[in-house]
Amino acid sequence: MSKIFKIVNEAVWSEACVSGAFQGAEIDLSDGYIHFSTAAQAESTAAKYFQGLTGLVLVAFEAEQLGSKLVWEPARGGDLFPHLYEPLHTDLALWVRPLVWNGSTHEFPLGWNA
Repeated sequence: MSKIFKIVNEAVWSEACVSGAFQGAEIDLSDGYIHFSTAAQAESTAAKYFQGLTGLVLVAFEAEQLGSKLVWEPARGGDLFPHLYEPLHTDLALWVRPLVWNGSTHEFPLGWNA
């Protein structure tokens, strides 16, 4: 099984948990799918798209549990990124942890990629 990760504003994620489904952040809604990163991609995703932002969480999922609407497509540098073409059921999250901005980079939680 392989874990994939979503970086999202904590308030947006909390709101989605109330309804049980995450429709996507602004970029997801614009692109038509929910963006995820693998463990090897998450830190560069944070640096490229979330630089300086606070109030974020890192949410982990088992890729296999997301079903056939999860598609692996080439993106940055030709790497395959997981994209979900349907709303994300929040109860599938393995865990949610703060992604803290320390003034120069995001501090990923201990053991996040284990």
